[in-house]
Amino acid sequence: MSTLLVIAGPPGAGKSTVSSIASSRLSPSVLIRGDAFFRFLDRSAQKPWLPEAKDQNQTVIRASGAAAGQFAQGGYEAVFDGVMGPWFLPTFFEATGLNELHYAVLLPSVERCVQNVTIREGNRDDEPGTRYMHRQFEQARIDARHLVIEPSGTPEEVASGILSRYRQGAFAYGARDVT
Repeated sequence: MSTLLVIAGPPGAGKSTVSSIASSRLSPSVLIRGDAFFRFLDRSAQKPWLPEAKDQNQTVIRASGAAAGQFAQGGYEAVFDGVMGPWFLPTFFEATGLNELHYAVLLPSVERCVQNVTIREGNRDDEPGTRYMHRQFEQARIDARHLVIEPSGTPEEVASGILSRYRQGAFAYGARDVT
Protein backbone atom coordinates (compact mmCIF):
# COMPACT_ATOMS: atom_id res chain seq x y z
CA MET A 1 0.00 0.00 0.00
CA SER A 2 1.23 3.49 -0.82
CA THR A 3 0.54 6.63 1.16
CA LEU A 4 -1.54 9.76 1.18
CA LEU A 5 -0.06 13.24 1.54
CA VAL A 6 -2.61 15.97 2.27
CA ILE A 7 -1.39 19.49 1.46
CA ALA A 8 -3.82 21.88 3.08
CA GLY A 9 -4.18 25.55 3.91
CA PRO A 10 -6.34 28.58 3.30
CA PRO A 11 -7.14 29.86 -0.19
CA GLY A 12 -4.08 31.43 -1.81
CA ALA A 13 -1.56 29.50 0.31
CA GLY A 14 0.03 27.88 -2.76
CA LYS A 15 -1.42 24.41 -2.19
CA SER A 16 -2.30 23.67 -5.80
CA THR A 17 1.09 24.67 -7.17
CA VAL A 18 3.06 22.83 -4.48
CA SER A 19 0.80 19.76 -4.65
CA SER A 20 1.21 19.51 -8.40
CA ILE A 21 5.00 19.67 -8.11
CA ALA A 22 5.05 17.16 -5.25
CA SER A 23 2.83 14.71 -7.14
CA SER A 24 5.02 14.98 -10.23
CA ARG A 25 8.00 13.82 -8.15
CA LEU A 26 6.30 10.66 -6.90
CA SER A 27 5.60 7.49 -8.84
CA PRO A 28 3.13 6.11 -9.41
CA SER A 29 1.21 9.13 -8.25
CA VAL A 30 -2.21 10.70 -8.36
CA LEU A 31 -3.13 14.30 -7.65
CA ILE A 32 -6.54 14.73 -6.06
CA ARG A 33 -7.97 18.26 -6.19
CA GLY A 34 -10.24 18.51 -3.16
CA ASP A 35 -12.08 21.54 -4.55
CA ALA A 36 -13.34 19.39 -7.43
CA PHE A 37 -15.55 17.45 -5.02
CA PHE A 38 -17.43 20.64 -4.12
CA ARG A 39 -18.05 21.24 -7.83
CA PHE A 40 -19.89 17.89 -7.98
CA LEU A 41 -22.69 19.51 -5.98
CA ASP A 42 -25.47 20.65 -8.23
CA ARG A 43 -28.82 22.05 -7.15
CA SER A 44 -29.23 23.57 -3.69
CA ALA A 45 -25.50 23.58 -2.97
CA GLN A 46 -24.51 25.88 -0.12
CA LYS A 47 -21.43 28.09 0.02
CA PRO A 48 -19.06 25.84 2.03
CA TRP A 49 -18.13 28.54 4.57
CA LEU A 50 -21.74 29.11 5.66
CA PRO A 51 -22.93 27.45 8.90
CA GLU A 52 -25.86 25.80 7.11
CA ALA A 53 -23.41 23.96 4.83
CA LYS A 54 -22.13 21.75 7.68
CA ASP A 55 -23.91 18.54 6.58
CA GLN A 56 -23.07 19.18 2.92
CA ASN A 57 -19.41 19.72 3.81
CA GLN A 58 -19.25 16.54 5.89
CA THR A 59 -20.59 14.57 2.92
CA VAL A 60 -18.07 16.13 0.53
CA ILE A 61 -15.21 15.50 2.97
CA ARG A 62 -16.21 11.84 3.38
CA ALA A 63 -16.48 11.39 -0.40
CA SER A 64 -13.10 12.98 -1.08
CA GLY A 65 -11.49 11.01 1.75
CA ALA A 66 -12.90 7.74 0.42
CA ALA A 67 -11.58 8.50 -3.07
CA ALA A 68 -8.14 9.48 -1.76
CA GLY A 69 -7.99 6.33 0.34
CA GLN A 70 -8.88 4.13 -2.61
CA PHE A 71 -6.05 5.57 -4.68
CA ALA A 72 -3.55 5.05 -1.85
CA GLN A 73 -4.80 1.51 -1.24
CA GLY A 74 -4.50 0.90 -4.98
CA GLY A 75 -0.76 1.51 -4.85
CA TYR A 76 -0.56 5.19 -5.76
CA GLU A 77 1.36 7.89 -3.95
CA ALA A 78 -1.71 10.07 -3.49
CA VAL A 79 -1.40 13.83 -3.02
CA PHE A 80 -4.58 15.56 -1.88
CA ASP A 81 -4.77 19.34 -2.38
CA GLY A 82 -7.49 21.16 -0.49
CA VAL A 83 -8.70 23.61 2.13
CA MET A 84 -8.67 20.73 4.61
CA GLY A 85 -8.83 22.35 8.01
CA PRO A 86 -8.03 20.25 11.06
CA TRP A 87 -11.72 20.44 11.98
CA PHE A 88 -12.41 18.14 8.99
CA LEU A 89 -9.36 15.92 9.32
CA PRO A 90 -10.85 13.20 11.60
CA THR A 91 -13.82 12.76 9.23
CA PHE A 92 -11.56 12.71 6.17
CA PHE A 93 -9.11 10.30 7.82
CA GLU A 94 -11.83 7.86 8.83
CA ALA A 95 -13.25 7.90 5.28
CA THR A 96 -9.86 7.02 3.77
CA GLY A 97 -9.81 3.63 5.47
CA LEU A 98 -6.06 4.07 5.95
CA ASN A 99 -4.04 3.51 9.12
CA GLU A 100 -2.13 6.73 8.54
CA LEU A 101 -1.89 9.72 6.26
CA HIS A 102 0.44 12.70 6.12
CA TYR A 103 -0.94 16.18 6.79
CA ALA A 104 0.97 19.35 5.84
CA VAL A 105 -0.55 22.82 6.26
CA LEU A 106 0.83 25.74 4.27
CA LEU A 107 0.24 28.94 6.23
CA PRO A 108 1.64 32.09 4.63
CA SER A 109 0.53 35.50 5.88
CA VAL A 110 -3.06 36.53 5.26
CA GLU A 111 -1.86 39.35 3.00
CA ARG A 112 0.12 36.92 0.85
CA CYS A 113 -2.93 34.64 0.55
CA VAL A 114 -5.19 37.58 -0.40
CA GLN A 115 -2.64 38.76 -2.97
CA ASN A 116 -2.38 35.27 -4.49
CA VAL A 117 -6.16 34.88 -4.70
CA THR A 118 -6.57 38.36 -6.20
CA ILE A 119 -3.97 37.65 -8.87
CA ARG A 120 -5.42 34.21 -9.60
CA GLU A 121 -9.03 35.36 -9.69
CA GLY A 122 -8.40 38.76 -11.23
CA ASN A 123 -10.61 40.51 -8.67
CA ARG A 124 -11.07 40.99 -4.93
CA ASP A 125 -14.43 39.21 -4.63
CA ASP A 126 -12.83 36.35 -2.71
CA GLU A 127 -10.93 38.56 -0.24
CA PRO A 128 -13.47 38.24 2.63
CA GLY A 129 -13.63 34.47 2.23
CA THR A 130 -9.84 34.21 2.06
CA ARG A 131 -9.44 36.30 5.21
CA TYR A 132 -12.10 34.26 6.99
CA MET A 133 -10.52 30.91 6.10
CA HIS A 134 -7.02 32.14 6.97
CA ARG A 135 -8.31 33.18 10.41
CA GLN A 136 -9.85 29.71 10.84
CA PHE A 137 -6.49 28.07 10.17
CA GLU A 138 -4.64 30.51 12.42
CA GLN A 139 -7.03 29.90 15.30
CA ALA A 140 -7.20 26.13 14.87
CA ARG A 141 -5.26 23.85 17.14
CA ILE A 142 -2.80 22.41 14.64
CA ASP A 143 0.15 20.45 15.96
CA ALA A 144 3.35 22.29 15.01
CA ARG A 145 4.69 19.21 13.18
CA HIS A 146 2.03 19.72 10.50
CA LEU A 147 2.69 23.42 9.89
CA VAL A 148 4.73 25.08 7.16
CA ILE A 149 4.49 28.69 8.30
CA GLU A 150 5.49 31.42 5.85
CA PRO A 151 6.82 28.98 3.24
CA SER A 152 9.82 30.59 1.59
CA GLY A 153 11.57 29.97 -1.68
CA THR A 154 10.19 28.94 -5.01
CA PRO A 155 7.24 26.52 -5.19
CA GLU A 156 9.76 23.86 -6.26
CA GLU A 157 11.80 24.48 -3.09
CA VAL A 158 8.67 24.40 -0.90
CA ALA A 159 7.61 21.12 -2.53
CA SER A 160 11.11 19.69 -1.96
CA GLY A 161 10.96 20.64 1.72
CA ILE A 162 7.52 19.10 2.13
CA LEU A 163 8.55 15.89 0.35
CA SER A 164 11.64 15.63 2.54
CA ARG A 165 9.58 15.93 5.73
CA TYR A 166 6.95 13.58 4.28
CA ARG A 167 9.55 10.87 3.57
CA GLN A 168 10.82 11.24 7.15
CA GLY A 169 7.30 10.73 8.48
CA ALA A 170 7.23 14.23 10.02
CA PHE A 171 3.66 14.91 8.85
CA ALA A 172 2.23 11.54 10.00
CA TYR A 173 -1.35 11.57 11.25
CA GLY A 174 -3.07 8.43 12.48
CA ALA A 175 -5.66 7.04 14.85
CA ARG A 176 -3.64 8.27 17.86
CA ASP A 177 -4.19 11.85 16.64
CA VAL A 178 -7.97 11.63 16.38
CA THR A 179 -9.53 13.14 19.48
